[in-house]
Amino acid sequence: MQKTSDIYQSIETIFIKANGIDIEVDTQGNGDKLVLCLHGWPEHSIAWRFQIPYLADLGYKVWAPNLRGYGNTDAPKGMKNYQIEVLMKDILELIEASDANEVVILAHDWGAIIAWYFAMRYPDKLHRLIICNVPHPGRFIMSLRNLEQIMRSWYVYFFQFPWLPELLSRKFHAGKFIRSGSARKGNFPAEIVAIYDENVSEWHKRTAMLNYYRGVLRGGGFFRQHRLGYPKIEVPTMMLWGEKDLALSMESSRGTEDYVEKLTVRYFKGISHFVNEDAPKEVNKMIKAFLRNEEIPEYLDIKE
Repeated sequence: MQKTSDIYQSIETIFIKANGIDIEVDTQGNGDKLVLCLHGWPEHSIAWRFQIPYLADLGYKVWAPNLRGYGNTDAPKGMKNYQIEVLMKDILELIEASDANEVVILAHDWGAIIAWYFAMRYPDKLHRLIICNVPHPGRFIMSLRNLEQIMRSWYVYFFQFPWLPELLSRKFHAGKFIRSGSARKGNFPAEIVAIYDENVSEWHKRTAMLNYYRGVLRGGGFFRQHRLGYPKIEVPTMMLWGEKDLALSMESSRGTEDYVEKLTVRYFKGISHFVNEDAPKEVNKMIKAFLRNEEIPEYLDIKE
């Protein structure tokens, strides 16, 4: 996958061997404090284009990997290679490869699902956690008692079918899909849309991306993790939530404090599921304040 020069002018791309695969990582900044940025579906590491240089300027080494199956990262065959335990090990070995003394995970969508579980299973590896628009797994279970969230999650059940979702999505334009639901469409220029679209253009990559959903349900990952329980997350955590989320109800975000010891939540009125791209200036200000133990500003409803 080719990357346009203007977007990546100050960002270096490296490859890290982790958990038996080659992972493509966009990086900027130096030092022993790492911010690991985990994108979601149907995204790409370019989702963090507003955060990478900003965080590097704050003095962090920033790594934004393309998760397995995305970008130029390896896409091994088989649902077993996308189990939640495997995905967590990818993150663990990336952190170990970074040689960082402090680690912050900044995550969205599927990346945030991995991050929630990682914070519970590897609490000693994290210094801080920032979650964008994904509920805590324990809270999500509670939200499924509500018909609204069950209906919003219809696509998860559809993705469980073999090959049919790949076939029907062969003309799926991920970038146009993301931009169409955004509040600030100017944040998604044609070159960004093109990167997202190319990312899902190959059958084997679409299968890899869908295998995240298949592994967590059909593969039993969700149920295995549920049996392990949900130890309270003790690292300071901030959750940023765009209220204009088509897939996840506001109710699924309520009650997160029952699962997190030190939680800060900020809601973004009128902003989409893709909050870090839709409201980057506001998100960045909140991240900066959170990392520096300063008062975290509230979000004001700013029209496009």
